[in-house]
Amino acid sequence: MTLADRARAPGHIEAPESTDVADLGVARPLRADVWRRFKRNRLAMVGLGFIVLLTVVAIFAPWIAPYSITERASGEFRDGPSADHWFGTDAIGRDVFSRVVFGARVSLRIGFLATLIALVVGVTLGATAGFFGGGTDSLIMRLTDVFLAIPYIILAVSIATVVGRSENSIILILGLTGWLFVTRIVRASFLGLRRLEYVEAATALGFSRPRIMFRHVLPNALQPIIVYGTIAIGAVILSEAALSFVGVGPQEPTPAWGRMVADAGGGSLASAPHMLFFPAMAIVLTVLAFILVGDGLRDSLDPKLK
Repeated sequence: MTLADRARAPGHIEAPESTDVADLGVARPLRADVWRRFKRNRLAMVGLGFIVLLTVVAIFAPWIAPYSITERASGEFRDGPSADHWFGTDAIGRDVFSRVVFGARVSLRIGFLATLIALVVGVTLGATAGFFGGGTDSLIMRLTDVFLAIPYIILAVSIATVVGRSENSIILILGLTGWLFVTRIVRASFLGLRRLEYVEAATALGFSRPRIMFRHVLPNALQPIIVYGTIAIGAVILSEAALSFVGVGPQEPTPAWGRMVADAGGGSLASAPHMLFFPAMAIVLTVLAFILVGDGLRDSLDPKLK
């Protein structure tokens, strides 16, 4: 029998020419599924693109900036944007564009490291409170309430008075004051997860509590932590700018964006608005980018939106 006869024979089913993973009902990997939904959010992709661009600028700042952060142009004080100085010069003749470019390094470093410290402290305390409950939970949450009751600026200034006002000090200050909300988020997640069957099974098998907390429960509580951590980076950058504005942030000649905004105040605001506009826009766009990415991750990680 020829192939054509076999194809026409009763009961014969011809194999499909091609197979598609989606047609066969094979589930996509979780990361691929999250990325697919994330790409649909145009604002989140714009935010991600800006963060990538800002990271590249921070890494290659010495090659991008035409001047150093301390180099002064003779006789060019508070000059507006020009071919030689794209963002103009500041009150002592330094190139604003170069300082904004190098300021990206300062802001991103402070944002990422301070957020990392806050997440480590917050996740540890929140997981402990939510998993153990009882007196441990009450003690940790009352401690959190005490810190929340203290005005943020007063707490930051007090710590800065003790540890100093260097860049590393600001990272420590923002990290040690940023764990409060992380603790509450993680605690709420652990309170719901600790009663599930797989946790009871792991306990029955004799696994230690730290192993159950961090190897079994924590992976299932990562969704809100990832979302909050992304948004928190932008919040930390904004907090650093606020501290620099009031004189508590990194000191000269460190090109902190908040310090540059503070230097543009007073009489310079009317005569040299470029000194305020460019660093302020850098802060606004950076914070907005992290918020957009955080919102995109929240929607992408939500299983109800599949």
